[in-house]
Amino acid sequence: MNTTDIDVLRVFCAGDGRYGNRLGVVRDGRGYPDEAVRQALAKELGFSETVFVDDPERGVVDIYTPGVRLPFAGHPLVGAAWLLDLEVVNPPVGEVWVRGDGEFTWIEARAEWAPPWPLEQFGSAAEVEALEVPEPGVGVPPGRSPGGRVYAWAWEDEAAGRVRARAFPGRGDGIDEDEATGAAALLLTAELGRALNITQGRGSQLLTAPGPDGIVELGGRVRIENTRVV
Repeated sequence: MNTTDIDVLRVFCAGDGRYGNRLGVVRDGRGYPDEAVRQALAKELGFSETVFVDDPERGVVDIYTPGVRLPFAGHPLVGAAWLLDLEVVNPPVGEVWVRGDGEFTWIEARAEWAPPWPLEQFGSAAEVEALEVPEPGVGVPPGRSPGGRVYAWAWEDEAAGRVRARAFPGRGDGIDEDEATGAAALLLTAELGRALNITQGRGSQLLTAPGPDGIVELGGRVRIENTRVV
């Protein structure tokens, strides 16, 4: 039986190295040659996303949630770029440039590449922290953002660009709450038109900055948790 090494990363960690969204990276995608077997592995692993590396030199990658294939996602690209030490990463949407800045890894992306996330603003960080995980299709709270999928956010310090956020995918695939959601951070940055310092989930940190021609930079820390064999 063939075996595959999978690196498990935590992307968008806090300053002390804790938290971050877990990511599975299959460095050699050749062992999973079609969408069906890749989707099956992503479901088995149960991470919010799993990345299959098809060309490590050119950074060609393929991204899956436990239930669907994605043309673009933020934390998988930041994580894969850090792990493979890439200057460019190539998901299905096209070329994404990467830069390192001390402990942070940054990608350049366009908000229109991100999957749709309803952005629901609340009056305070405490309101966001108090939210219960919604039932799929219900919304947060019931009656707002119907469909279950929502990125709930509030200002912690508007002058400083500090945001408190939580993300509820509402897909019914076992991921009830996303610990750190780069795609939603891109959408919020594009809507507000300013740099943001986002604390999401239990304490993950995402940094963003709008750039020229519709580009948004998205950055964070990455740590390797373990390597497993499947």
